[in-house]
Amino acid sequence: MQWPAEVYQPSTRRYHGLPYIDYPLHDKIIVVTRCGRICLGRKKINFSTVFAGQAVGIKEVHDDIWLVSFMDYDLGYFDLRPECSNRSKIRSAQNCYLCDRYVL
Repeated sequence: MQWPAEVYQPSTRRYHGLPYIDYPLHDKIIVVTRCGRICLGRKKINFSTVFAGQAVGIKEVHDDIWLVSFMDYDLGYFDLRPECSNRSKIRSAQNCYLCDRYVL
């Protein structure tokens, strides 16, 4: 009957992060921004802050329909056609123009 802090011991192994992830079958590798977006040209696709700073692979599977993958997992699709625009109604998401974005 002890508190967790009384029995906790830090790991002896050092965490080095994820290894370099390559996406040879994808068209592009894009790093997710700090605010959880994928920036493709002038388009900003809300993705997830869980993947902030991580490289994801994207592949065009049909006209303006893209597949997003992380490591060995296909996460989903997004559509860049203008008629499928899902402009955010959240003010903070609309004005997030200063996001860091990286393209490898």
